[in-house]
Order: sequence, then structure tokens, then C-alpha cells
Amino acid sequence: MAKKSKEREKDELISSLVSNKRRKAKRDTTNSDVCFFGNPLSAAEARRRWPHRYQSKGDIDIICGGPPCQGVSGFNRFRNKEAPLDDVKNHQLLVFMDIIDYLKPRYVLMENIVDILKFAGGFLGRYAKARLGMMAAGSYGLPQFRMRDIHVRSDNDDSCMMQEALCLEDAISDLPPVHVVSYMADVQSVPQPSMLYDHRPYKLNKDDLYRVCLIPKKKGANFRNLRGVLVGQDKKVECDSSIPREMLPSGKPLVPEYAMTYVKGKSKKPFGRLWWDEIVPTVVTRAEPHNQAILHPVQDRVLTIRENARLQGFPDCYQIYGPFKERYVQVGNTVAIPVALALGYTFGLACQGLSDDRPVTTLPLKFPKCLARSSSAQT
Repeated sequence: MAKKSKEREKDELISSLVSNKRRKAKRDTTNSDVCFFGNPLSAAEARRRWPHRYQSKGDIDIICGGPPCQGVSGFNRFRNKEAPLDDVKNHQLLVFMDIIDYLKPRYVLMENIVDILKFAGGFLGRYAKARLGMMAAGSYGLPQFRMRDIHVRSDNDDSCMMQEALCLEDAISDLPPVHVVSYMADVQSVPQPSMLYDHRPYKLNKDDLYRVCLIPKKKGANFRNLRGVLVGQDKKVECDSSIPREMLPSGKPLVPEYAMTYVKGKSKKPFGRLWWDEIVPTVVTRAEPHNQAILHPVQDRVLTIRENARLQGFPDCYQIYGPFKERYVQVGNTVAIPVALALGYTFGLACQGLSDDRPVTTLPLKFPKCLARSSSAQT
């Protein structure tokens, strides 16, 4: 039974190969007719005629392919942006991936247009060593720009160490609540081991503080949770006309107009509350919550300078100087510290003649923490 099952699975793969359609898991294609260059042909017959073309799992060195791009091309005005894999024009990409998954080659090379990176969040899988690059035909002796996306994947014997992604909780959950933090004067210039510098949030005006206090302390909460906001089927917000518009003590509306109209009413960012298990998109230079999710998960405030600094990789001993708002700007404009360390590390290797001519360098495991351990061991 096991042998028959394996033969049927192989026939199913070949059916996908010769018919250019994605195989279905429960379909028995052993005796089904498929089309090979216009001629009716069964999968079993195709395997009998060309046994050298259909190898067993693990016998393939490399699979190269370029699935048709019409389904994702910018020239296709009717492409399915929301669910590209539902488009029949993109099914051959799935067939290509199925073939790779079945045959498990040592290497894979896939060419496609760069627009493919804009779909499905740019992410389809993991647990394989992969590299992504772009190549322009004009750089290889042709009078044509023709930018193409190149994926290379290897499946060698080296283990692929995958580390858990860090989230907001990992970065800031150990910091004390702001109201119990002791501050020293800004003129303090000598770092103290016990001092926690810049753990202060931008002070909101009374109207914004009132709004922030009404944002629920839960994942995904934002201005849409305020009273008087309706969300339509098109995800656009509008005022609830069935009730009077709620006003603040200042006389301004509880839900500001700029929040209702931001990104044509489809944005969830205004007065957005971050959550512990999330990855923060980008630390920016401004601390106002009007058009970004920057509220602390369980405190009614924006992230402090120190919390932003931690998200950028600054150690707590690092002091930031200048006017209060300028410190937010400095942190938001910086190159993330681990990124700078990685660049410096690779240039250091090159300057010492320790690197090779490969275009991509592999960093040590758990970089840059491993550098701190090695330096402390030497001392």
C-alpha cells in the first residue's frame, strides 16, 4: 500500500508538471488525461516515456524556473491585489513551489518581476537558507533596463538556526511605570549605574490626554473604539449620525476630524495602542499620537524616549542630550544600533583581510551579543 501511495503521489506531481495546473491533495491522477503540447497523455504514460526526467526526492541538484508573471505584473490592470494566489494566472507559481517541496533539490533559482515582492506581504515561507537580489539586464551588456527579482535557496546539510523574533514586550516590559520613576536634573552629566535616563514621555495636551484615557487597553485599540465612530464594510470610518457628536470640555470634538479623514478614513493608526506581542513598524521622530500607533499597551501615554531608544537598540547607560523634543528626533533619526554594529563588524573584517569576495556576509550566531561575551572573556 505504501508503494502504491508513493507511486500515486509521483504521478500527481507529474500531472502538475505537464498540465501546468496546481495539483489537488485528494485528486487521483493515475489514470487522468492531461495535455502535453496538445496531445492527450496520462501521468503514468508520461513517467514511462521519460523516466530520466522525473527524479526521486533528493536526487535533484538544482531547479530553475520563472513562473509566468502576468498575474502580478503592473501592466495587468485587473490583477488581484488582495488575494493574488486566488488568481488562476498565478497558479503556476504554486505549482513551482509544489515541485520544490516534493523533489527537495539542493538549490533553487527562481526569476520573476519585482512586482511579486509587493504581494502576500512579501512572505510565503521560512526554514530555508534563501537570498534575494535584483538584476537589471542593462548591467549585463544590453540596452534594456528590465529589472528582475532573483531568489536563490539552498538546502545543504548545515542546520538553519532560526531565532525567535523579538517583540515589544521583550524590549520594554521590565521598565518601571513612569509615575514611579525618579528623575534627576537634565544638567546631570556623570552617568550613574542606577540611573534610568530619559524614561519620560512626551506630555500630551489636555484634549489628547482625555482621548488617550478612553482608548481601551487591548490589542488593536485605536480612535475607532471611541464613542460615535462607525466603521463601514469598506473599512472607512464615519460619524454615527444617530447620536449627538460627543464634545470635550474644551469644546472640541472627542473624535478629531483629522483622525476621521486620515488616509481617506481607512487608517487605524491615529491614537493607536501598541501591544506586547507586536513588532513596532518604525520608530519615528515625533511623539504625537495623531497619525501613528505609539501609545503604551497598559499606560495612558505615548512611549518614552528611553522606550524608543530601546527599540533602536540603545543601551540604558546611553545618555541623550538636548531639548526634550530634540531627543525624540535624535532617537528616531538614528541608524538602529545592531544594524550599525553589523556594518562596522563586516567593514572591520574587510580592513583586517579576514573577509572574502562573497557579496553577502554571514554574521555570527546571536550577533551582536556574542561580541560582548567574547570581549568580556578576553578581559
